[in-house]
Amino acid sequence: QVQLAESGGGLVQAGGSLRLSCTASGSIFSIGAMGWYRQALGKQRELVAAITNGGTTNRADSVKGRFSISRHNAKNTVYLQMNSLKPEDTAVYYCNAVGNVATPFVSWGQGTQVTVSS
Repeated sequence: QVQLAESGGGLVQAGGSLRLSCTASGSIFSIGAMGWYRQALGKQRELVAAITNGGTTNRADSVKGRFSISRHNAKNTVYLQMNSLKPEDTAVYYCNAVGNVATPFVSWGQGTQVTVSS
């Protein structure tokens, strides 16, 4: 099993920046990719950005040019740098990890609130 611990959420004004962190523990060798999802009030959870073990990244169209995802392998940590934040980015952000081909699983963090004021 893999456990995920998130940090870095908070309240920021529009145009500001935040960095979210997600640290994995447990069977980290079995992780194939990690990413960030978000869920706004009354909406479905959606993918924000993801990064594979090989370093390939994927981002939602709505955040391209503003958000970036990176990882620090030695710290087992994935970061989501969020710049030029908009009120519509307000949501609970969840860290996600999926297993590799040999060890399939899905793990979620507890979520961290990001609120962008106009």
